[in-house]
Amino acid sequence: MSNNFFFKNKGPFSIKKIIETCGGKAPSEVFSNIKIQDIIDLFRAKENEITFLNSIKYKEKSLKSKATACITNKNLTKCLPENCIKIIVDNVLLSAAKVSKLFYPESDFDHLDQTLISSEQIKDKYINVKFGKNVLIGDNVQIGRNTVIGNNSTIEHDVRIGENCSIGSFVVIKNSVLENEVHIKDGVKIGSKGFGFIPDKSKNFRIPHIGKVLLMKGVEIGSGTTIDRGSISDTILGENTFVDNLVQIGHNVKVGNNCMIVSQVGISGSTVIGDNVVIGGQAGISGHLKIGNNVKIGGNSGVIKDIPDNKKVMGYPSMDFKKFVKNWRSNGQ
Repeated sequence: MSNNFFFKNKGPFSIKKIIETCGGKAPSEVFSNIKIQDIIDLFRAKENEITFLNSIKYKEKSLKSKATACITNKNLTKCLPENCIKIIVDNVLLSAAKVSKLFYPESDFDHLDQTLISSEQIKDKYINVKFGKNVLIGDNVQIGRNTVIGNNSTIEHDVRIGENCSIGSFVVIKNSVLENEVHIKDGVKIGSKGFGFIPDKSKNFRIPHIGKVLLMKGVEIGSGTTIDRGSISDTILGENTFVDNLVQIGHNVKVGNNCMIVSQVGISGSTVIGDNVVIGGQAGISGHLKIGNNVKIGGNSGVIKDIPDNKKVMGYPSMDFKKFVKNWRSNGQ
């Protein structure tokens, strides 16, 4: 089963029910009564779980998948193990979203946390934790020693905060885990549903977001920044990564260790960023990209393709830094 403790899993469901939900086809009726416990991303799915595959770029990983079943299209069935049940659909992402909603029907909105109460009522529960004024805390929240939470902040149900953390004023944290020594400045929002919609003929379909946000040890988040929870996997920021003010980090993004992300950067969903990466102010990074280790991205750049390790890029579309300077000089700058 998933380690998701923020949303209630309504499963298990039979393959037959899943096929009815997503409008797919399976190769045999023999599989129709097999029970599926959860929907998990391609890289983590195991026996009795279902996943999805919508791009050949993941072939190397998909061939090793341990998932019992996979939602995919007819062109990608050969990219899956022989014993994996292939559920064939026309629109993989739409079908996967419908199945995700089947398992987690309350994950496509940010619902009001009705368990919130004033920290004044429960402050004795937390050892060596300091609360500002008008702080609200939900059920089952864990807060480590020597952590400080500022005025008018809200920590929703089941959030976990480590030791020696500082949370500023007017901060909202939901669906998140913060390790030790994480520092959050004023006005930050962490763990809300990401911007995920799939066009359908009748109306846009809202993608459920069943992942969480994980901020690892030593992360610092600047004022006014927003970090969306994952849609099916988690959004993760690695150890000692510093994020400036007014940054937007989309769902499923993975940022490595010791990175620096400067003000007004936008990182679209499912992009993976390596270790020791520096991203200059107002740069934009498209979704589903891979940015290597030790990469430097200049301010105002637009990144629309993968960047290998140790590269320095700038411009729109982003290019090798030396080429950018050469073009700039040739234009009489």
